[in-house]
Amino acid sequence: MLAVAAACLVVQGRAGLAQTIDQNLWVTDGDVNTVVRAGGTIYIGGAFTRVGPATGGGVPLDAGSGALLPAFPKVAGTLYAVASDGSGGWYVGGSFTAVGGAPRSNLAHVAADLSVSAWDPSANGRVLALAVSGSTVYAGGDFTGVGGQTRNRIAALSAATGTATPWDPNANDFVYALAASGSTVYAGGGFTNIGEQARNRIAALDAATGAAAGWDPNADDNVYALEVTGSTVYAGGRFLHIGGQARSCIAALDPTTGAATSWNPNANGLVLALAVGGSTVYAGGAFTSIGGQPRNYVAGLDAALGGASGWNPNAGGFVQALAVSGSAVYVAGEFAGIGGQVRNRIAALDRATGAPTAWNPDANGIVWALGVSGSTVYAGGEFTSLGGQVRSCLAALDAATGVATAWNPNANGAVYALAVSGSAVYAGGGFGSIGGQVRSCIAALDATTGAATAWNPNPDDVVFALAVSGSTVYAGGWFTSIGGQARYYIAALDAATGLATAWDASASGKVRALAVSGTTVYAGGYFCGIGGQPRCRIAALDAATGAATPWDPNANSTVDALAVSGSIIYAGGRFTSIGGLPRNYVAALDAATGEATAWNPSPDLYVNALAVSGSTVYAGGWFTTIGGQARHYIAALDTAFGFPTAWDPDASGPAWAVAAGGSSVYVGGGFSSIGGLPQSRIAAFETASVGVPGERGGGPVASRLENLPNPFRASTRITFVLRSEARVTLEVFDLAGRVVATLLRGEPEPAGIHHLEFRRPGLPSGLYVTRLRAGGDVLTRKMLLLD
Repeated sequence: MLAVAAACLVVQGRAGLAQTIDQNLWVTDGDVNTVVRAGGTIYIGGAFTRVGPATGGGVPLDAGSGALLPAFPKVAGTLYAVASDGSGGWYVGGSFTAVGGAPRSNLAHVAADLSVSAWDPSANGRVLALAVSGSTVYAGGDFTGVGGQTRNRIAALSAATGTATPWDPNANDFVYALAASGSTVYAGGGFTNIGEQARNRIAALDAATGAAAGWDPNADDNVYALEVTGSTVYAGGRFLHIGGQARSCIAALDPTTGAATSWNPNANGLVLALAVGGSTVYAGGAFTSIGGQPRNYVAGLDAALGGASGWNPNAGGFVQALAVSGSAVYVAGEFAGIGGQVRNRIAALDRATGAPTAWNPDANGIVWALGVSGSTVYAGGEFTSLGGQVRSCLAALDAATGVATAWNPNANGAVYALAVSGSAVYAGGGFGSIGGQVRSCIAALDATTGAATAWNPNPDDVVFALAVSGSTVYAGGWFTSIGGQARYYIAALDAATGLATAWDASASGKVRALAVSGTTVYAGGYFCGIGGQPRCRIAALDAATGAATPWDPNANSTVDALAVSGSIIYAGGRFTSIGGLPRNYVAALDAATGEATAWNPSPDLYVNALAVSGSTVYAGGWFTTIGGQARHYIAALDTAFGFPTAWDPDASGPAWAVAAGGSSVYVGGGFSSIGGLPQSRIAAFETASVGVPGERGGGPVASRLENLPNPFRASTRITFVLRSEARVTLEVFDLAGRVVATLLRGEPEPAGIHHLEFRRPGLPSGLYVTRLRAGGDVLTRKMLLLD
């Protein structure tokens, strides 16, 4: 046979897995610590209080019903500012990375048809304020670059292109509020210099030049809100003096002189939002008294005299945003009730009475911004979901629809571990009641009703890990008593009675991870003694006796995660040495010897979660690189080499849990977005091979395919074995599924061992797949080309 050299494409060592995010999967408002799929149900546990549809931090709402408008682009991050474009669309600013899946850094334009326009000024810091005037969008915040130019905290952007205009007031501190009126742009914030003049926290800027006008109210503390009418500039903030007068947190300023008028509501706390409607000035903030009356966080003030009107919704928490439209005042902030009704962080109030209307979008996080245009209210904030259901620390999601089921055990403390066996869902954590019963830190819940069963081991401290094998439930954690017996940090519990069995491995420190394989229980944690033997942080225990086996990888720091696959035990944690070799935070250990294998992804920080599915190891944790590739907090690793595959969810925060079930991979953690979409703290990805078409197992003709050496540099020898004569096609694919070399094409080959040399004439490194077709059989083999 002839030696063959192939010209190959650069793949950067990545294998191919589809990563379609299930956007129907409901999300949570707090961390997800554990995920288990059983049949058609996804069980999640953590520290959340609500579950609901994934909306992201910016949503258009029907002004009449409060319903989400269909097919809106989701914001991956937080919105602080919203401004109508005057044509049914919206400019949005905040701290975000994508809108509708399109990369956008802190500024974006949502068109009237709810598409994301090409407008992309890309601010390098938060955008906290927006104002639109004609063909110009004014932005304020804490950025130092926007629209392709250096702009300190304030800028004017072309509404058509997003490029920064020459207008450059150059504020020396945050800009929190903007208002455009004719030829003047008013700015409020924390600055002391703007428009090339000393201006304390409030200024009027020439809309043409950016220069500060002579108007100088000279506030003695931050200005957070501005509202301009024909004859008045209203200001709200934290100041005590402004416009030459003592004014506590709210003032009316003369637009010509900057002097404070006689209008003086005298708030006793921060004023964060202002809106004017007719003869009323609406104020929101952190005050409890304003206009000479007790008013909690929101009030209507007489525009002429400054006294509080009878309009008194009595919010239950801070108000951050206000908007007036028709007969409604839209209110948003941090409250959970207003006007005597439950309203989570956003509400519509009757403009005459202050009573809440039926409009109730029900946000799960703070709402910072509101805008109204026509029949649409656009709300922005740090919420991740609107609507949904109350679920305390534990929930079940339908795997087909993504929606929460009625199952609601209502734990009163964090859930750290879940395991499912038959009709029982076992939960471990820091709770004291669950499923309608007093249960300390561990419980068995009916998978149908969510009610706690009679099973009650009653540990004296937190349960952090669970594993079920037959009629035994293994528990690990912080406890020293469980199931009616003294058991130090690890125990075996009878699945029928909840009593501790005679099995007593007695760890010397906390157990954080458990896995069962056959007759062996693997444990990871903080201990340096377990099962009657010195074993540091990882051990194999006899499932019958609890005694430690000779297996002793001896990790030098905590083991937080374990996963078993055949003859390999995968371990993750905070260690840098395990199995006799340097291994940073994750390792593959031989199940017979305890030695670390050559598999070595070497992430740059801790691994907290592991799951194995087929030829892939899923890892989650604190890392941002792994296997020599950038991977933020989550990665899929090839079981052969530890190389990251192309699967790259790019989470915005750490992952605490990873599970593979059905055709999906589930990830739980502390992230707010993943894959460029606002999927908060829980996400599901569809998995499928996209590397080599038609892959399947071998048969009676082709019995072996391999290449040695592997990995290789200059060349490698590909070997295959035929049991009988067959026509053979031998190809090399890159991991996008493209053929990069054909070594044999339908050629007849006799039975026996066959060799080909695959040479590398100066080609770049990468991971490739060799595929052998012999008769009706297909074999594949991965090979790694090194520099």
